[in-house]
Amino acid sequence: MSKILKEKLENNAYPGRGIVLGKSADGKKIAIAYFIMGRSSNSRNRVFVTEGEGIRTRAFDESKLEDPSLIIYAPVRVLGDLTIVTNGDQTDTIYDGMKAGKTFEESLRCREFEPDAPNYTPRISGVVNVKDGKADYALSILKSNNGDPDQCLRFTYAYENPKAGEGHFIHTYMQDGNPLPSFEGEPEIVDIPDDMDAFADTVWNALNPDNKVSLFIRYINIADGKAQTRIYNRNK
Repeated sequence: MSKILKEKLENNAYPGRGIVLGKSADGKKIAIAYFIMGRSSNSRNRVFVTEGEGIRTRAFDESKLEDPSLIIYAPVRVLGDLTIVTNGDQTDTIYDGMKAGKTFEESLRCREFEPDAPNYTPRISGVVNVKDGKADYALSILKSNNGDPDQCLRFTYAYENPKAGEGHFIHTYMQDGNPLPSFEGEPEIVDIPDDMDAFADTVWNALNPDNKVSLFIRYINIADGKAQTRIYNRNK
């Protein structure tokens, strides 16, 4: 049974980075949401900027940028009918792999969770395919085995003919903590409304005000593939 995304976010001070994919209630659009949060000054010193048909993270204040390795990347890229969204530079790995004819899952075989001990942050990824008036999507998570970096657990969830008004939400952490506990279980079922701006406002306002950094929202018209995008940045 679906649950309002607003409630899930309001009840979790630190889900980390999150991806939502789903179909609007009228069945006419595919929705994509990606948000980032941060606890450190380095993580919070970021904004989303457009790059081609996708986006890239960028330091808000370049003079305060510390280690860029895990925080500067392209979260969203478009490859023909495919829109790829991830929480790291595996966006490029998926893009290159699928361009070469690999599947979404195959493209990620060479990657694993982030090397940020002791958290070992999961790599979460999604791909949306909108073609010939039809749409489907998939989500992936690469995570350590309960904090053991010697084993990478790989899960892929594919959603064919998605149900109108329903989406799936995956995020990096179950909640705040030290170390941060990785996401567990299947992607959570959430409601997807027709109104993109209302959806964007709801998600942005529900994220913890101290930890939220940026939000990307895109609605893709299934009939013709045309897209509308909204970007929210805490740093302005």
